[in-house]
Amino acid sequence: EIISSISDVKFSSCGRYMVSRDYLTVKLWDLNMDSRPIETYNVHEYLRSKLCSLYENDCIFDKFEVVWGGPSNSILTGSYNNFFRIFDRTNNKDACFEASRESAKPKTQLKHCKVGVGPKRRKDEISVEMLDFNHKILHAHWHPTDNVIAVAATNNLYLFTGK
Repeated sequence: EIISSISDVKFSSCGRYMVSRDYLTVKLWDLNMDSRPIETYNVHEYLRSKLCSLYENDCIFDKFEVVWGGPSNSILTGSYNNFFRIFDRTNNKDACFEASRESAKPKTQLKHCKVGVGPKRRKDEISVEMLDFNHKILHAHWHPTDNVIAVAATNNLYLFTGK
């Protein structure tokens, strides 16, 4: 299946783990247990019902990268609408953020993004119908020693610094 095709794979800095990215998920593998992933993170599960239209406009062929942050504690990957997700393995949490000119200003706090499905959604959620599939984060990198990430959104490069 197209959605299960792996678009990226990276080894952790400790060498024990490997992370892979397919269209809808990020999977974490322990190299000592290669029969199945030890963790699976849904990146944009809300798009599952739109797979036919994503195939028709070739979005299904987008290849999103995945990167490690810190000492194999965090995982970052891109999505549509210039969103990127960070999965915090230590606290078992994930967060979605938007790369934009407003969020890239110095000392600006990154705003969490949420995508709502269906007619009833919260005020702080964006409708899945409103996502811009032409704006996407396909490439990203996490600084090897500092809490700095770089994400590439079409023809823009954004740098974000954490605490």
